[in-house]
Amino acid sequence: MFTAYAIITVVTILANAGIAAADFLGARFVLANSAEVGLPQTWIPWLAVLKAAGAAGLLLGLLGVPVVGVAAATGLVLFYLGAVAAHIRARVYYNFAFPGGYLALAAAAFALAVTR
Repeated sequence: MFTAYAIITVVTILANAGIAAADFLGARFVLANSAEVGLPQTWIPWLAVLKAAGAAGLLLGLLGVPVVGVAAATGLVLFYLGAVAAHIRARVYYNFAFPGGYLALAAAAFALAVTR
């Protein structure tokens, strides 16, 4: 069970660190997607901080502070539920797999962290 927890958590950390970096750098796809769902560009750095904090918290959980890992996974699940809701509200479905995929990773990391 620890192997599954470690693999899913590492993948979730890398995915969130990667998208946070893209947010911080103002990648074109980030700006385009946020505009489509009606997200002001001024919010992007703040959302990137939340994603990076989630990745850091998952890493701390993996390194032996399980309460922080569970809290980080919880935060990421809530964050990506909001992202999915923003896509639904804006009726932007063609790239729904991205927030849905991040949500699935966060939910899997949460479930494995809790059962660990």
